[in-house]
Amino acid sequence: MTTTDYEHGVVPQDQRRSWLSIAFVWIAIGIDLSGAFLGVALAAGMDFGPALAATGLGSLLLGLLAMACAYVGASTGLSTAMISRAVFGRIGGAVLALAITISMVGWFAVQAGFFGQNAQIAFTEFTGVEVPVQIFTGIGGVLMAVTAFWGYRSINRLSSLAVPLLLVLLIVGVVVAFSTRGSAGLATPVETTIGFGAAVSLVMGIFILGVVMAPDMARWARTPKQAMAAGFVGFFFGNSIILVVAIVLARIMNETELMTIFFALGLGGVAVIVLILAQWTTNTSNLYSAGLSFSSISPRLNRRSVTLVLGVIGIVVGVIGAADYFVPFILLIGTVIAPYGGVYLASFFTGRRTARWQHGAEVPTVDLPSIIAWAAGILVALATTDPAAGPGFGWFTLTTISALDGLIVAFVVQLALLPLRRRDGDDAVVPAGDREQSA
Repeated sequence: MTTTDYEHGVVPQDQRRSWLSIAFVWIAIGIDLSGAFLGVALAAGMDFGPALAATGLGSLLLGLLAMACAYVGASTGLSTAMISRAVFGRIGGAVLALAITISMVGWFAVQAGFFGQNAQIAFTEFTGVEVPVQIFTGIGGVLMAVTAFWGYRSINRLSSLAVPLLLVLLIVGVVVAFSTRGSAGLATPVETTIGFGAAVSLVMGIFILGVVMAPDMARWARTPKQAMAAGFVGFFFGNSIILVVAIVLARIMNETELMTIFFALGLGGVAVIVLILAQWTTNTSNLYSAGLSFSSISPRLNRRSVTLVLGVIGIVVGVIGAADYFVPFILLIGTVIAPYGGVYLASFFTGRRTARWQHGAEVPTVDLPSIIAWAAGILVALATTDPAAGPGFGWFTLTTISALDGLIVAFVVQLALLPLRRRDGDDAVVPAGDREQSA
């Protein structure tokens, strides 16, 4: 079976896409139920103005970080997992690819189960008939897996359809809420249970792993500058739109359940469509990245075949509800992956003209300095994670975002170890005429 997603190499220039189409993919990924529920939580725990400000600041920081990660993806034309080969070496890259695969399949299973639960609620509201949640989980998982199976082009088409429709549906909900309930609820004071810094942390936390995985989509951009534009727009607007809408609706309607809000507005059908499209586009990207990552381990692995197998595993785990028991483990894997973003950013921007960044170049079995930087980032991320919020020790606090802590520390340590690599001659510079890619 052939594949056209270039999982083992560089996306050719004649296959690259416009920045807007890539931004639409990230916007579609960002509009999901986790963002909606976070928005409702912010509305209940903060005054309206600070909640919007925290959303804006957190999304702005995500957008700026995404610009850097997207630049690497477009400049190399490689997936996140393939980049790890240049950073960590053959064995180290394979370990990272396996970690990404486990994390993405785990979240695919969790999100499929999440989809099933909410779809069951909507179906019961409409028909009065209770259907087992496993059926909805399975149907949703199959839809998502089929899209991921066909690859980026399929995801791009789905996003191009979903984003305008999602935006219209969300705007309709806000307009109906204002016209029927007024705006008085926006100014209603609430007991502050979420501090501003914590709110910014939460806003960034729900999409920080997506930033690290940005090269999977950015490699399709025509130029690095276009990738940066897509990254900023996609992550800033993709992360903030659903949060702002959820905050506004929750305050106006004085409700804490988004599905209930839409039914109270007489827009239950809208809620179902939003649910289906939001989870479909978001979860498809989880499985797509999982397939890309695992297939990068060996040239003999075909992305579509791998995606099919991983999709079946994810659907089964989601249907039997086993994913709920693995959430702490999946969170731990996410903590392991996030510092990798700092390592590959430091590696690329200090050594992009070196031989190892050319596709097909020889790389060491294990790059020890990069492994040390990655390990330092993981340790700090674990040290700053509150045990009540996930796997970690809670020894101290830096940015209040553990994944971001790990990324920053890994970046700094990788820079600090740069003289060691140059002394060992690992980063020989390639003449300009011999470079396959130009940043």
